[in-house]
Amino acid sequence: MAKKIIEKDDFLGNDEFDEAASEVIYEKESKIPDLNSSIPANLPVLPLKDIIVFPYMIYPILAGRESTIAAINKSIEKDKYILLVAQVDEKIEEPTFENLYKTGTVAKIIQVLRLPNGLIKVLVDGIAAANVDKFFSDKHISADIKVKSVAFKKDTELEALIRQAAKLFTDYVQTNRNIPQETLVAYENIKEPDRKLYYIASTINADIQKKQQILELNDIHKQYYEVLFLLGSEMEILNVEKEIDAKIYQTMQKNQRKFIVQEQIRILQDELGEGMESDPELIKLKEQIDNAGMPEPVLKKATEEFNKLKKMPSMSPDYSVIRNFLDWMVSVPWSFSTPDNFNLIRAKKILDEDHYGLDKAKDRIIELIAVLKLLKEKNINKTPKGQILCFVGPPGVGKTSLGKSIARALNRNFVRISVGGVRDEAEIRGHRRTYIGSMPGKIIQAMKKAGSINPVILIDEIDKMSNDFRGDPASAMLEVLDPEQNSAFNDHYLDVDYDLSSVLFITTANVYYNIPLPLLDRMEIIEMRSYLDFEKVQIAKRHIIPKEIEEHGLTDKDIEFPDDILLKIIHEYTREAGVRNLEREISSIIRKTTKDIVIKKSNSKRKKVIVKSKRVEKDLGVKRFSQKHADEEEKSRIGSATGLAWTSMGGDILNVDVTIMNGTNKFILTGKLGEIMKESAQAGLSYIKSYAKEFKIPDAFFKNKEIHIHLPEGAIPKDGPSAGITMIMAMLSAITKSPLRSDVAMTGEITLRGKVLPIGGLNEKLLAAVRSGIKTVLIPKDNEKDLVEIQKEILDNINIVPVEKVDEAFKHAFIEKKVIYKK
Repeated sequence: MAKKIIEKDDFLGNDEFDEAASEVIYEKESKIPDLNSSIPANLPVLPLKDIIVFPYMIYPILAGRESTIAAINKSIEKDKYILLVAQVDEKIEEPTFENLYKTGTVAKIIQVLRLPNGLIKVLVDGIAAANVDKFFSDKHISADIKVKSVAFKKDTELEALIRQAAKLFTDYVQTNRNIPQETLVAYENIKEPDRKLYYIASTINADIQKKQQILELNDIHKQYYEVLFLLGSEMEILNVEKEIDAKIYQTMQKNQRKFIVQEQIRILQDELGEGMESDPELIKLKEQIDNAGMPEPVLKKATEEFNKLKKMPSMSPDYSVIRNFLDWMVSVPWSFSTPDNFNLIRAKKILDEDHYGLDKAKDRIIELIAVLKLLKEKNINKTPKGQILCFVGPPGVGKTSLGKSIARALNRNFVRISVGGVRDEAEIRGHRRTYIGSMPGKIIQAMKKAGSINPVILIDEIDKMSNDFRGDPASAMLEVLDPEQNSAFNDHYLDVDYDLSSVLFITTANVYYNIPLPLLDRMEIIEMRSYLDFEKVQIAKRHIIPKEIEEHGLTDKDIEFPDDILLKIIHEYTREAGVRNLEREISSIIRKTTKDIVIKKSNSKRKKVIVKSKRVEKDLGVKRFSQKHADEEEKSRIGSATGLAWTSMGGDILNVDVTIMNGTNKFILTGKLGEIMKESAQAGLSYIKSYAKEFKIPDAFFKNKEIHIHLPEGAIPKDGPSAGITMIMAMLSAITKSPLRSDVAMTGEITLRGKVLPIGGLNEKLLAAVRSGIKTVLIPKDNEKDLVEIQKEILDNINIVPVEKVDEAFKHAFIEKKVIYKK
């Protein structure tokens, strides 16, 4: 039978080209020429990336690499023979000798089609397998080859292998939906065993490495065994896929049948008016809606959604959305409230039990309870305007625990919401139900957790809210905290008005100036100061030690902390405004004591442990902090003044050192100072220069001089205007060589005219002065009114001098009565 000749004009595109190739493979003549005499010993090599071309195959190949195109051109110029060799790694663009297999297929180029994009499509006809003796490289890769012998003896084993392969191949084609059934017709028309083998090998969907192994085997029996192994492996995979498809189909059929049956039942139930009675869950949900005590508009909304749910199949995506919505509606309290207890004496007792000191905050809480009591008597169940308290103070002073005490005093449920770091408005108002995974905001969640309409909700860290492209949560909080608006708070998820007027909101913050002004306007600020040392001792004795002893399984007969030991822990192992670290250190000592008691349990009698200084140092290690004291040895200092600073841990003293050197008229500021403090230093220097004649400072003094101001503890950032008066005194002392008193500290912002402006944190600063042994403190005149709120224990140990202008401070800060320049 003559071979079908394919002309170039027979195909115009890739599909026609491939179809022509598939036609040729069936009509190829079976007569094999004398291979050894007709095939050259050296052939151009065409590397293949993802295909093995077997003998007796006609296959289209798309070529684009320059070396490959050169090999094709070389083959066409000669006798059109070319060696097809697969790459070991198909990802390599330009293969080397090491990346090519040593066995390939000799093929003859039937047709070349040049495409518009510069690529070449080649139709090749596989002739015979060949081994590579040696590769060569020039513009393209070529190789010396040796054609493999195709001679074989047809015996019983080979006949059995052919039959088994035919059976498995038939099953494989019939099972694999990606292979057309016409493939079996073509296979049955093939008579030669080697052609049958290569036909099956080319059809199997297997790895390149496994197909290459078939090509490399020299014995046809071994080749058939390898093909049978591949067919068996593929049949196992296809059978598993078939089982998976069957399970999926059965599941789909089952769900579809269930859906149809449910629809039929629903229609019949609607006909009979029995739609809900057969579903216990819907019956229970309906009872919860009826008993929730919802207002009329809310009940109407819930009923509408429930009626939608009844008529909706459970497989519908909206079913779970509506069900979750109704679950939230019945979970939120609408009418239930806990009975209030407005007994002022009981409330005062509870506040005193839970907290030591904090008299101002306690008095304000008692006033609030008294107002609520009168409103209750007049049947006005809402928080009065301006009665939302905001406790502002450093960490650890009892802001959050005070909220718990208020709830206990009022006999109300308590819920804490932390809004620190919240930057999404939806965190407060909730997400709309159109979003996947939507849920109510923190306010509605808190109401569900409280279980009553009149809880105490503590909104913690309200000064640390932020905002971004998702909205401003502080703006959403305006509606929550405004008594004029929160009676109709609308959460995006519930989408109904919810009454928050019976809720007592309390907020906490570390600093109030970070709270947006509209939000700040809706709250009453109650500043909670730092604890004094004696207050920390009392808190430790009354609250911390008894609690820690009980939590560690001890009694007050097992361990005792004298007052001097508590002061040692406070001064040397903590530096804070509150008592959190103090509690931590006391817990550490009690824990180690508990360990010692358990180890010595075998002793007949247990002795009470009196904690002493050595045990503190042993259990807590080397002291972490040392108290800053005014320089007792050096009564006077030149160029060094003592200021007072407020930090998040309370008050501290602030040393300001100034030195003057010959140089290039520089003003140097060191000690990790902020911009405001740098500006205060510049303002102080300008004041001194403008009043230089009064201090008898020569006009030429500031020329070629470097003034260096340094604040020690350079690793700690420092900022704020309150050190202005301190820097003026230190610079003036260094310039005039007038000594400053070491037992005098000062604080105050200054102007260019020498006026001393008021500052904040006066209580903490005065406390730091007392701790450091300062005898006299200079404060701004405008802060004199704040002294009424300072504890008597502080005022009794310090001399406070209010000053209105800088020059009023000279006689108190300097040793000499008059500050003048000295050479």
